[in-house]
Amino acid sequence: MKNTLNLYFFVTALFLASPAFSQEQPAQSVMTANSNAKAVDELEKKAADWIASLNLNDPEKEKRLTQVVATHLKAIRDWHNEHPASTVPAGINPVTGKPLSDLDRQLIADSAIPKTVHQDLMTGLQKDLDKKQVDAVLDKYTIGKVAFTLGGYRAIVPNITTQEEETILGFLEQAREQAVDYKSMKEISAIFEIYKTKSEQYLNANGRNWREMYNAYTAAIKAKKAAEKK
Repeated sequence: MKNTLNLYFFVTALFLASPAFSQEQPAQSVMTANSNAKAVDELEKKAADWIASLNLNDPEKEKRLTQVVATHLKAIRDWHNEHPASTVPAGINPVTGKPLSDLDRQLIADSAIPKTVHQDLMTGLQKDLDKKQVDAVLDKYTIGKVAFTLGGYRAIVPNITTQEEETILGFLEQAREQAVDYKSMKEISAIFEIYKTKSEQYLNANGRNWREMYNAYTAAIKAKKAAEKK
């Protein structure tokens, strides 16, 4: 009899608890769905704003391009969210021998995104835009890092030659196109660092001394600030 009563109370408790649980689950699902819908709306608005900045004056073309960019942004977001740094085992950087940082591991995870995601973006943009316009869209992804970084080299390298500038620009354009497949600005900056290193190695291999030029530039900036304070 005692066992029967215990079973009765257990089943009753389970029955009473179930409605609360079943009500909680749909509420959480609705919140998640609303959050995802809001995120998608924001990405679509960003894509529309970027394409609108081109002033194409062609609604059909703008619609196609907005869809291309929005699809890419969503794919990058979804891959990033589904592949956190923790999915990459801890280890060492084979170049430096130092432990992989969280940023290193996130870069590795995000770099495994299917190549078709990038190909679809570039094919879609190039179908309706010339190179200058495509570059303008890629600049939106990377907040104008190509022009900003090139400006830094112009300031640091004395009498920079046309050949040097064209080579460095080529590296930075490679950085920009690769960086658009990463979600965070930290990752985008890390991709640019790879190509900045290539640029500095190029300068060193062609008669320049990057470290000396950089030190001279920073010393001049410090001296200027000190003089302004007097």
